Amino acid sequence: MTPAAESPAAPAPASLKYLALAALGVVYGDIGTSPLYALRACFAGERSVPATTHNVLGLLSLIFWALILIVSIKYIVFVLRADNRGEGGILALTALAFPERKKQTPSWTMWWMITFGVFGAALLYGDGLITPAISVLSAVEGLEVAAPGLQPYVVPLTIVILVGLFSVQRIGTAKVGRAFGWAMLVWFLTLAGLGLKQVFHAPEVLRAVNPAYAWQYFVTNGFRGLHQLGAVFLVLTGAEALYADMGHFGKRPIRIAWFSLVLPALFLNYLGQGALVLSHPEAASNPFYRLAPGWALYPLVGLATAATVIASQALISGSFSLTMQAVQLGYVPRVAIEHTSSSTHGQIYIPLINWTLMVACIGLVLGFRSSENLAAAYGIAVGLTMLITTLLFYFAARRLWNWHWLATGALCGVFLCIELVFLVANLAKVNHGGWFPLTIGALGFTLMATWKTGRARLRQRLIKSLFPIEDFLREVKAHPPHRVKGTAIFLASNPEGTPAALTHNFKHNKILHERVILLTILVEEAPYVEKNERISVTDLGEGFFRVISRYGFMEKPDAQETLRLCQPHGLKFREMETTFFLSRETIIPSQRLGLWQWRKRLFALLARNAQPANAFFKLPPNRVVELGLQIEI
Repeated sequence: MTPAAESPAAPAPASLKYLALAALGVVYGDIGTSPLYALRACFAGERSVPATTHNVLGLLSLIFWALILIVSIKYIVFVLRADNRGEGGILALTALAFPERKKQTPSWTMWWMITFGVFGAALLYGDGLITPAISVLSAVEGLEVAAPGLQPYVVPLTIVILVGLFSVQRIGTAKVGRAFGWAMLVWFLTLAGLGLKQVFHAPEVLRAVNPAYAWQYFVTNGFRGLHQLGAVFLVLTGAEALYADMGHFGKRPIRIAWFSLVLPALFLNYLGQGALVLSHPEAASNPFYRLAPGWALYPLVGLATAATVIASQALISGSFSLTMQAVQLGYVPRVAIEHTSSSTHGQIYIPLINWTLMVACIGLVLGFRSSENLAAAYGIAVGLTMLITTLLFYFAARRLWNWHWLATGALCGVFLCIELVFLVANLAKVNHGGWFPLTIGALGFTLMATWKTGRARLRQRLIKSLFPIEDFLREVKAHPPHRVKGTAIFLASNPEGTPAALTHNFKHNKILHERVILLTILVEEAPYVEKNERISVTDLGEGFFRVISRYGFMEKPDAQETLRLCQPHGLKFREMETTFFLSRETIIPSQRLGLWQWRKRLFALLARNAQPANAFFKLPPNRVVELGLQIEI
C-alpha cells in the first residue's frame, strides 16, 4: 500500500459546480471574512501608518501579492498536489514526507521535521480558538457603525451567537452547513459589489497591482512598515484550510472557486476599502462597514454574522478532523467520537473538543473585548504553521515527484523568505496577545509528544513481557487445557506475540475457549483503506486465528465490522457465544531513568482519562471482560 495513491477520478461537470459551491462555505469561510478586520488593523495601534496615498497603495499592493504568492501559487498550485489518497492537512503531509518513520529509526532531519509537523498540528488548535472569536466579534461590531449606542451589547451578543454555534454542532456539519455554499456565494458577491462601487469613484487604487508600491511602502515607513506586515498577514488567515479540507471536495473544485470568485471578490473589496480611505481617511476606523450605504448596514451586519458563523464552523469541523487524525496516529488519547453521517466520511462530532473550544472562545471575547485587540493575538500561530508546511512540502515533493533538490529548494526558499518576514512582523504581537496561541500550541504539543512517547515506552515494556505465540501454542498442544464452548476474542496491540489478556486469563482460569481469535487493529498512514484490504486472517492451529484489521487515519475502527468481514474467510460469529477480552493497563510512574517524572505523571493521567477501548472500538458492552494490568514506566 503506497502512502500516496492516485486521486479519485475527476467529478462530472454538474458535480464539479456543486462541489465548488460547497467549497465556498467550508474552505473559504475563514479567509473570506478577513476583509472585516484586516485593512482596519493596518491603520490601528500605536505603530500604525497614516492613511496617505502612498501608504494605502503600498498596503493594497502587499495584500495583492500576498494573496497571489502564498495562497494562489503556494497552496492552490503546489501544496494541493501533495494529497494523501485525496486527504490533506499537516499530519497527512507529514505522513507523505516521511512514510518510513514507523519502520526505521528516524534520522536527525526526519525527527525534527516530524516534531515540527506535530507542533504545527498543535498550533492549529490556537487558530481554531481565535477564529470564531475574532470573526463573530468583528461582524457584530458593525452595530457600532449603524448605531453607536449599541456598543455595550456587542460582547454579550457575540457570546450568545458563539453559544448557539457550538450548541448545534452535535446535529452534524452536513445539516448545519447545508446552505453554507449559497450563503457564502451571496457574501462574496456582496464583497465584490461593495468594493467595485468604490473603485469606480477612485480608480487610481488599481495601480496597487504594481509591486513597486509595496517596495516604496517599506522605503517610506522603515521598521514601522515591517511592523504593519503583521496586520497585512491577516488577509492570509484561513489559507491552511485550503489544504486541510481538500479531502471533502478535491483539488479542482477548490481551485475553480478560488480563481473564479474568491480571489477577485476579496481583492475588489480590499481595493474598495482602500479607495474609501483615500477619500475619507476617518473611515480607516472601520472601512468595511463604511463601504455600505446607511440603509444597508443592518442587513450587512446580518450577512457578515452569518458569514463569520460559517467561517467558524469550518475551523470547528477542522478541529474535529484534526483530533480524529491525531487519535488514529497515536498522538492523542482515545476520545469519544460521534459520526453524524452514515454516508459521508469526516462528518464527526467530538464533545470534549466542542465544549473546550466554546469555553475558550468565550474567554477570549471577554478578555480581549474587541476584534482590534484580538487581531494583535491572531496570525502568529498561522504563520508558524505555514512555515512548517513549506518545510514538509520540500521533503514530500522530493519523495513524491523526484524533483531536483535545487529546484525544490529554490521554490520553497521563496515561500520561506516571504513567510519568515511575516513571522518576524508577527513576533511583535507576542506581548500584545500573541502569547495565547503560542501557549495553546505549546500545551498541545506537550500533550501530544508525551502521549506518543509514553505509548512507545509502554509498548516496549509490553513487548518484553509478551510470550511468543509459537511457544504458547506448543504448550497448549503438549498439555491440552479444558476447552469451553464459544469464541474468545483477545484484542492485541502487537500482531506478533500473545496478548497479555490471554496469558493472564489462561494463567488464572486454566481454560481456553474452543475458538480463540487474536484481533489486532492497525492504523495505516493512508487516510482510508479499501474494504478488500481491510482484513487478513491466519489460521495458527489449535483453534487459534490471527485477525489483522487495517483502518486509515480518517476512519473510525469498528471491531464488530471487522468480525462481519471475517465471514468470507470462514469465521462466523454468534453474538451470544462470543466474548471479548482486553487488558486495561494502569500506569505507575517509576523512579527509573527515561521520561521526566512530571511527564510520567501526565502520561498516567492521560491514560486514566482516555476513552475505554471497548467504547472506542464499538464492542458490545455485555460481552466484554477486562483484565487489569499494572505497568511501571
